[in-house]
Amino acid sequence: MNSIKKVSIIKESCRRISISSFVPEFKEPSQYDIDKLKEFIIKTNKLFVLTGAGISTESGIPDYRSEKVGLYNRTNHRPIQHIEFMKSPDRRKIYWARNYASWPRFSTFKPNTNHLIFSEWEKKGKIFHHVTQNVDSLLVKAGCLRLTEIHGTSYKVKCMDCNFRLTRDSMQLLIKEQNPYWNIITNDLAPDNDVQLSKDQIKDFNTPTCPNCKNDRLKPEVIFFGDSIPKKIINLTSEKLLKCDGLLSVGSSLEVYSAYRIILQAKELKIPVSILNIGPTRADQKADLKINTLCSKVLSKIKF
Repeated sequence: MNSIKKVSIIKESCRRISISSFVPEFKEPSQYDIDKLKEFIIKTNKLFVLTGAGISTESGIPDYRSEKVGLYNRTNHRPIQHIEFMKSPDRRKIYWARNYASWPRFSTFKPNTNHLIFSEWEKKGKIFHHVTQNVDSLLVKAGCLRLTEIHGTSYKVKCMDCNFRLTRDSMQLLIKEQNPYWNIITNDLAPDNDVQLSKDQIKDFNTPTCPNCKNDRLKPEVIFFGDSIPKKIINLTSEKLLKCDGLLSVGSSLEVYSAYRIILQAKELKIPVSILNIGPTRADQKADLKINTLCSKVLSKIKF
């Protein structure tokens, strides 16, 4: 076996290990579960889809709350709070150093079966609207258009002082330009790309400044913990839900109220709710159908 082939096999093996390490333990779905969800999908003419981090673990991105493998269960690391990012220059320095170091890996993740299936369902006219809690933009990469990224996206950045905007790839170049000798790279992963670095690794990093106003409050267009979703986004999702006749929640524990609220609204409107997730969710008692297994194991079996 030549060296190039060996390297290729090693890389593929590492990729598989990386992906499987963030998928919680699960049981195979029963045929009954598959049939019931298929029946739900076929009966629904205008489907509202709500997705969370669980659809992206199969791409190799960890989630927050999954038993044993979620970020909260593996580490003491917690996501940055909106107020600390906005008020603390030191926290902005730490955030951008960590984000910059992990972006080369985070930005290469690709859509998996789940993302591609939702894109296919949308093209077939089944999905009326799709709300995702994820900031990884893998649904965008998969071609989804009827989509609201309710917590924003890691792929866009804006200045909180002058509203100057740039892409995350452009931000990477800007940081490199302002840190020509800072070369830390990490293989650590986090759902929001906010990974761990030591104080020693961060000390020589220069916080990036806005090309327009020269202030240092550049921020990814992501709703950090403690921040509020814009009212116009909440109104948009509510208006879309009003026109739907079925809601499917996939890969979300629904612990965050921005997602749970949509379930509550669906129940008020008497819209049937199906939930597909590994482990319990906040809305299990609200669901007309709950399936506890790996998302792709069921979604890949549904044809219409």
